[in-house]
Amino acid sequence: MDFATIVQKRYATKQFDGKKIPEENVNQLLEMIRFAPSSFNIQPWKVVVISDQTVKEKLQPFSWNQPQITSCSHLLVFCADTDIENIIQRLEKQLVDEGAKKESIQRYLDMIRNFTKGLTPEQNVAWVQKQVYIALGNALNGAKALGFDSCPMEGFDQKGYTDTLHLPETLIPTVLCPIGYGSDQPTPKMRFAREDVFMRI
Repeated sequence: MDFATIVQKRYATKQFDGKKIPEENVNQLLEMIRFAPSSFNIQPWKVVVISDQTVKEKLQPFSWNQPQITSCSHLLVFCADTDIENIIQRLEKQLVDEGAKKESIQRYLDMIRNFTKGLTPEQNVAWVQKQVYIALGNALNGAKALGFDSCPMEGFDQKGYTDTLHLPETLIPTVLCPIGYGSDQPTPKMRFAREDVFMRI
């Protein structure tokens, strides 16, 4: 499938058939997510990958009892990682381990630190969550490219997910993406006309 076809065929699946996606294909999707772009290449996310049915059932009440949660093969919980300083330190270590000289990357690291220090805690969360949605885009289109379905979901209780998954306070569940094989039928796509979406100047 070429990318234009993937974009047309992908849809928000409301019911999955419960069949498990082969682990090889799941890992392919995770690689697509891992290579998603982000500001400064900071990759401020963690994705919790849930295949255990018992855990999914525990999470369903915190997901407005939507059937995607328990009928999917795997549930991906995209979390914003707000511990930016820790991420910067990890990024620095990886760059040095891969051969970069500390003095050559210092300006880059200082630029990230100066930017993030200018953010309020609320602005920091908002900025990091924006990055998460870029990774989600890779998940949605990547799933269809690999032959299975997905559904982006914002309808869930963040605290319920945090408590159930025992997440640290630095990780904020932001959006869900159940994946699997759809058992429902997609409705025809409806989008606004091109002239309503684009402004040429």
